[in-house]
Parts: sequence; C-alpha cells; structure tokens
Amino acid sequence: MPKTDDIIKVSQAAKIVERMVNQNTYDDVAQDFKYYEDAADEYRDQVGTLLPLWKFQNDKAKRLSVTALCWNPKYRDLFAVGHGSYDFMKQSRGMLLLYSMKNPSFPEYMFSSDSGIMCLDIHVDHPYLVAVGHYDGNVAIYNLKKPHSQPSFRSSAKSGKHSDPVWQVKWQKDDMDQNLNFFSVSSDGRIVSWTLVKSELVHVDVIKLKVEGSTTEVPEGLQLHTVGCGTAFDFHKEIDYMFLVGTEEGKIYKCSKSYSSQFLDTYDAHNMAVDAVSWNPYHTKVFMSCSSDWTVKIWDHTIKTPMFIYDLNSAVGDVAWAPYSSTVFAAVTTDGKAHVFDLAINKYEAICNQPVAAKKKNKITHVQFNPIHPIIIVGDDRGHIICLKLSPNLRKMPKEKKGQEVQKGPAVEIAKLDKLLNLVREVKIKT
Repeated sequence: MPKTDDIIKVSQAAKIVERMVNQNTYDDVAQDFKYYEDAADEYRDQVGTLLPLWKFQNDKAKRLSVTALCWNPKYRDLFAVGHGSYDFMKQSRGMLLLYSMKNPSFPEYMFSSDSGIMCLDIHVDHPYLVAVGHYDGNVAIYNLKKPHSQPSFRSSAKSGKHSDPVWQVKWQKDDMDQNLNFFSVSSDGRIVSWTLVKSELVHVDVIKLKVEGSTTEVPEGLQLHTVGCGTAFDFHKEIDYMFLVGTEEGKIYKCSKSYSSQFLDTYDAHNMAVDAVSWNPYHTKVFMSCSSDWTVKIWDHTIKTPMFIYDLNSAVGDVAWAPYSSTVFAAVTTDGKAHVFDLAINKYEAICNQPVAAKKKNKITHVQFNPIHPIIIVGDDRGHIICLKLSPNLRKMPKEKKGQEVQKGPAVEIAKLDKLLNLVREVKIKT
C-alpha cells in the first residue's frame, strides 16, 4: 500500500520528535561526546583510556553476533551493522541495521535476511548502497532509498554465488561503462568481481586461491590442488590493480586483478586464520594483519618478514587504522578488550588496554574508527555495539615547537612512520 502524503508528513514530524526525546534522554552522553576531555591524561605518562558513550542494541538482533561494522562515508554519524553467527552449528537468520549517533535507542534502517550477514561495505559515491555477503555464499545489494526489506539485487546459484560463506565485500571504482561493481572473497577460494549490469549482477572469477606446493596425485594420474580458503582482503589505496588476501591457512597473498594464475608475493604471516588485513591510510607500503593466533603484525609489502609483531594474549578479531595518524591503530580481542597502539609513542606495547565488553564473557568481534570524530565503535558476539571516546593521549598530534608552525598533513604522517620503519630495517640488515 503506497504511503499517503499525510502519513509521510506525520512520520517526518515523529522522527524529529524522536530525535528531540533522545537528545534530552542522552544529553549527558552527548555533552561528553562533544566536549569532555580526560584531564587525568596529563598525569598518565603517555597512556590513555576509552570513555564509554552510547550502547546500541536491538531486540530483533539479540543473540546474533556483530559480524561487520562500517561508517557511512557521507553521513559521518551513521554506521551499518551486519548481524549473523560465526558458529557454523548455530546458523540462523541475519540482520542489517543502520544506526545514527543522534538516535541510540532505535535503528534508522532495518533489514532481515534468511541467511546470516558476514560482511558489508557502503559505496563511497552512492552512500545509500550497501553491499553484503551472506553465510550461504550469496552477495546482495541493499538500497536505503527503497524501504522494503528485500535487497535490490542478489546473486543466485545460476549467477555464480559462492559455495561457502562470504567473508568480505569491497566496492570498487565503476567500470569503463560506468557500471557499479564490487569484489567478494569466500572460503571456497574464489575472489569474484560482481558488476551491476542493467538489473542483474554479473560475475567474473578474478582469482582462484590454491595452496602452493599442495598438489596431490590421485591413482588415475590426475592432479588435485588444495583450495586456499579466503578470509579477508583489502585493496591498495593508490595502485588500483593490487590487493592483499588473507587465508584460513595463515598466509597472505599479494595479488593483481590482471593475473589470475599467480600471486605477486606470498607472506607466511600467521599460524592460524587471518581475521583481517588492512593497508595503512597514509603510507603506501605498509599494511597490517591480525589472526586467531593472538598476534597483530605490521608489514612493509616489499619485505617478506613483519616489521612489528604484537602478542595480545587472546585471539584477535579485528584491527583498524586510525584516520588521523599513520602510527595509531586499534585491535580487539575475544577476551572482551580493546587495545590502542601509537607506534610513535611506544613501539613495543599498547598505550591503552581496556575491557570494553558489556559482560566479561562477551567476545569482541569488530572495531572501526569514525572518519572525523575521536571515537571508535566495537561490536560483540551478543549483538551489542559500544561507542567509545578516545582520551587525548590516544590521539596526540605533532607538537608545536617554539617559533615554528606545527606541520600537518599526509607528508608528515608518512615521514613519521618511515622513521620507525627505517630503524627496524637497519636492525634487520645488521642481524
């Protein structure tokens, strides 16, 4: 039934009233978010804390893990949450929720799916388009402009869906014909490019992951390749064709969109599955990875061994670089803690280790920095999302020297990280 003009007018007014009620209810939190700075940081000797702000949860997503988090690139107070389950014995439904920090009590958008959502990505130029990957191997595109609960586009068994869970999706630049397209990676070892042509998703297999040196002979003389299970990937910020793929075996492959048969490089990164891999937003050579083997590693992609290794005493679910500094990143572990590092302050350990889960037994699964505000959001395996503010020590900017203007910008951030990497390179060369 189409909405009448009267209902639209009432719904708009109701939304404004709801925002006002929320603003009054959470006024103290909103004030903290905007203005509070932890004065105790001055006496803490370069360590910091995370101040809990809002907690987002919805009854319909109860008992579903937070499997994906993504800030909207245009509306900076809006973020998307994917709900599903990492336990293959307890697979049920999925949910896609979008929350605004202006309204912590209820999602702005809500979509349900038959299969768990394992990953999502919001388009940079079309912030109303959300690509998702499902546990059943399907990918789909939701359009926030269309309020009905079904996705606008969805793959199918006929159109090349994955045969295993999809662990990550990423939007790419439009193709030559101005068609929208995104990539997906799955446990079935396929990295697939999906293009939106007219009203259907057309797929092309970009790479089939094979475990190197794992060919087995079968009696008939045939050769069987063991398929590598893709778990995470990230595309280079400047070199358009280059991307990294993390696998269940713990290896990271550097790949090119142009070569489907071989890898540009292979890193023996971890002893267990790679949970996330991410390029540094400033330095084009640097990326980091994390794993269930308890470690976070920082890499220079031209060198086969890691530059820095951090053992966090528990499986690391996710890592994220800070948007404001080349040396700051956050990691979350399954023991309910968030860890914030600033390599420029301390190369050896985190400057903040803090339990952030609502309850002790809740496992933290994902973390994301807001693009402009000094906050992070973390999701746990009970469907809660907690928003935390970084104290001043966790976001230190270059200091002003007497008589000199403080220099900021990408060049300064690149030089800051380069200085650290050069020290490590020198040590490696000597040993």
